[in-house]
Amino acid sequence: MAVDGFMLEALALARKAAEEGEVPVGCVIVRDGVVVGRGYNTREADQNALAHAELSAIAEACQTVGFWRLPDCEMFVTLEPCPMCAGAVINSRIAKVTFGAADPKAGACGSVVDLFSYPFNHKPEVIGGVLAEESAALLSGFFRDLRDKNRNA
Repeated sequence: MAVDGFMLEALALARKAAEEGEVPVGCVIVRDGVVVGRGYNTREADQNALAHAELSAIAEACQTVGFWRLPDCEMFVTLEPCPMCAGAVINSRIAKVTFGAADPKAGACGSVVDLFSYPFNHKPEVIGGVLAEESAALLSGFFRDLRDKNRNA
């Protein structure tokens, strides 16, 4: 499957998050062309600040692969990872991160800070802006609907 195909799968997971009232972020982890981990935001349902799409996908990938290190894996996520998720990428040794929309409020791959530019023990390759318009539209539509709902409540 091509890069766009994996991002489309991440977008489908983001849509599922939105349907469940969660901020629409979806993530897949791929190893040798096969998805080994999937996740989407579940912070509201779980009432857990750690329930980000990336962390769920990394946890599933570790279980699937049977190892906490994922050096031969790639992450595809609809929104630029935050500092917590970028830290998890470093700690799990994911080789490459491809994201959709930049996050000017919390992005840790260059928008606010670039954690991968610091002298940590691992530096993944990063590609941003893949299906960025689709990812951004999903997010902005979600927040627009949320504002409208709160205004009419």
